Amino acid sequence: KVIDLSEEKEPDIFRAIKRGAILENVIMDDDGVVDFENTSITQNTRVSYPIYHIDNIQKPSIGKNPKNIFFLTADAFGVLPPISKLTPAQAAYHFISGYTAKVAGTEAGITEPVPSFSACFGAPFMPLHPTKYAEMLSKKMKEAGVNVWLVNTGWTGGSYGVGSRIKLKYTRAMINAVLNGDLGLYNYNDYHIHSVFGVAQPRSCPGVPKEVLSPRTTWNNDKEYYKTAFKLANAFRANFEKFEFYASEEIRRGGPQRYAE
Repeated sequence: KVIDLSEEKEPDIFRAIKRGAILENVIMDDDGVVDFENTSITQNTRVSYPIYHIDNIQKPSIGKNPKNIFFLTADAFGVLPPISKLTPAQAAYHFISGYTAKVAGTEAGITEPVPSFSACFGAPFMPLHPTKYAEMLSKKMKEAGVNVWLVNTGWTGGSYGVGSRIKLKYTRAMINAVLNGDLGLYNYNDYHIHSVFGVAQPRSCPGVPKEVLSPRTTWNNDKEYYKTAFKLANAFRANFEKFEFYASEEIRRGGPQRYAE
């Protein structure tokens, strides 16, 4: 995304926008200068560019089995932690769910956050049921000792319209902390278990204020926070009903731990 992009905020991406890059949904002036703050078409302004537009790339761009896998979501309800560590069961559940949220400006007719679920984070055409791929993911996680993280790039301090978007510098710091092994072991001293979704949120992270790591803390209103968290948990449950018959008991237990009555 290139909304509010500047060379100061994202120098590598900004400099990658040159001949050969493809911009989408942006406004240019007569001289071809892009106004990255203009969202008159949509907030989904984007760029795609060849990998060689970025300095210091890996050559060849082929690696071994990953040590960490990141699931990205943009939670416009503002209740998911900015980063959380998932168990194999939770990874399978969230992989099947493929949650993100639609907000005003991304699609016509959307005026408030709407949960959006897309199996396997894209509902691609696959010959097998999504639960089969989720079971494969869980199996490979256990065999290779891979960590899976749910990274929320959405809202903090409240839902869309009240809170604010999680700063990219914080997301980047969290990703770097994972890659550097700075988030510690999966234990009570280093992690807090989210009371609704059951995911493990780190208590501290280099370069990120502690209060940002706890979505409930950023709201300053526990009643409204839990009301919204239960609303989202119920949406997860309703969406997963179509997968329950095919999912194993282990995967079913990877979902939210509490729901609203």
